[in-house]
Amino acid sequence: RMETDCNPMELANNTGFEEDSDYTDFEGTEVKDMRLEAEAVVNDVLFAVSNMFVSKTLPCAEDVAYINVETRERNRYCLELTEAGLRVVAYDFDQTDDRLQTPYHETVYSLLDSLSPAYREVFGNALLQRLEALKKESQS
Repeated sequence: RMETDCNPMELANNTGFEEDSDYTDFEGTEVKDMRLEAEAVVNDVLFAVSNMFVSKTLPCAEDVAYINVETRERNRYCLELTEAGLRVVAYDFDQTDDRLQTPYHETVYSLLDSLSPAYREVFGNALLQRLEALKKESQS
């Protein structure tokens, strides 16, 4: 059972890559490079974890990329990113364990939320600060 945070069609339409001709092949059909998606994932949440980067050891392809993440609790994970979402594939950097049957998460936020209470706290605090800033802007 896949955890759903949002409508999958919204997710597909909001990647921001569709309009850019660099990301389409000659027939005009969309080509998703998972390395680009993985870099975007890392940039989104790097502030809320100890370390996070796209694996240089494991192979990236159009349909799969691997992301190493170390939570603020110092737990290390290797995440697999595919069209199905993100899932933990190992409990160390640059590894995959075929015996692991972990669920896919549609977003990096829900995956990290399930793995790291410290991530949840940092991310929540960042949201609160942003809301406070927006409130101040609207009052001025």
